[in-house]
Amino acid sequence: MHACFRDLYAKRRAHVIAAMSASNEPAIAILPAAPTYVRNNDVDHEYRQDSDLFYLTGFDEPQSVLVLMTTAQENGKDKAPTSVMFVRPRDPEREVWDGPRAGIDGAKAEFGADESFTIDKLEAELPKLLSNRRRLYYRLGRDRAFDDRVLEGLEQTRRRARTGIFWPTDITDPGSILHEMRLIKGSEDLDAMRTAARITRDAHLKAMSAARPGMHEYEVEALLLETFRKNGSERPAYGSIVGSGANATVLHYRSNNRKMEEGDLLLIDAGCEYGYYASDVTRTFPISGKFSQEQKAIYQIVLDAQMASIEATRAGATLEEVHKKSVDVVTHGLLALGILKGDEKELVEKEAYKPYFMHRTSHWLGMDVHDVGSYYQNNKPRVLAEGMVLTVEPGIYIPKNDEKVDAKWRGIGVRIEDDILVTKDGPENLTADIPKSIDELEDACA
Repeated sequence: MHACFRDLYAKRRAHVIAAMSASNEPAIAILPAAPTYVRNNDVDHEYRQDSDLFYLTGFDEPQSVLVLMTTAQENGKDKAPTSVMFVRPRDPEREVWDGPRAGIDGAKAEFGADESFTIDKLEAELPKLLSNRRRLYYRLGRDRAFDDRVLEGLEQTRRRARTGIFWPTDITDPGSILHEMRLIKGSEDLDAMRTAARITRDAHLKAMSAARPGMHEYEVEALLLETFRKNGSERPAYGSIVGSGANATVLHYRSNNRKMEEGDLLLIDAGCEYGYYASDVTRTFPISGKFSQEQKAIYQIVLDAQMASIEATRAGATLEEVHKKSVDVVTHGLLALGILKGDEKELVEKEAYKPYFMHRTSHWLGMDVHDVGSYYQNNKPRVLAEGMVLTVEPGIYIPKNDEKVDAKWRGIGVRIEDDILVTKDGPENLTADIPKSIDELEDACA
């Protein structure tokens, strides 16, 4: 690992330890690796490290645990804050099959642990580490098998109470510290996100230029995946949605197996992951090169809604306000087309738009495509702050069997999504280079 990244992870761990120390009570945090899942027989699903653990270490091996501890007293003197890693042992035979392992020496030399043990020592060491700690930062309920190991460690510590040892009586989700850190992106985070955005741009451009009537959706998906990997992305950030025709009206369409036809719109919701950071982009375009009048009308409403919401994505605003901009524009547009009927204000209040725009406009974006961080604080919508990254993605989806609307509108699905950074000067669109105006898309598809 490069020294600058070692320093970055060390600073993040120090920040967590400092936050744990705020109560002036000795505390410990336990962060396990993501579990592995068997696909079939002796084949596992592709492994991706837990985002919190990677955020603090850069360590991507399974069967590992990070333990962080605040300053403790030892022989009447302060002991420095400690990080301990439990990792797989070096094993030449297994490394022939699965690749190299860092081992306990690598955990210290390469990943900055103050101490390290092989993972089989966890049960023996955990009661010692939990001793004389008042608070435990651990996420219960996420991995029940690992919960049992932690709870057994607590029980073993309790049994030593007669020797004067005390144990954690408060258990707190580490997300209360970590996820607030991850919500505000630093320069290193943004570098990775900008790279992910550039790779995703290239993939969408390739899809726009290649998609043709007669191709299958999965052929376009293959072009996306090829572009991701050829440009250094580890993996897609989520399962790609490639929906043509009426499939574009299905929000989480995954089959990607339809043969595309003349006159179809193609909705692609796809983004890559780079350096464990996600990009999340949706574009909708005509595979024949030209929008029909009806497609153009729906598309322009969604584009106007998105631009209004992006403009509203500023420090001091809330996601509710960002969403309302899209709701207002979509409702006004559907009313103008005759798809909705009635008083515009009442239509908004009664959420008459929801059969055609049923999802929220935004979610946090970062290491996870639906990233961590609270959406409400003190029971009120959270105020946006500099350094946050979120998606802005309004859409209109008119089912092909919706007999309440004129037949010419049926089966049209449009979503437009970009990744927006909140800055002191206003919104910065990280994915602005991907065509989305009607003229730009028709040029890209020509």
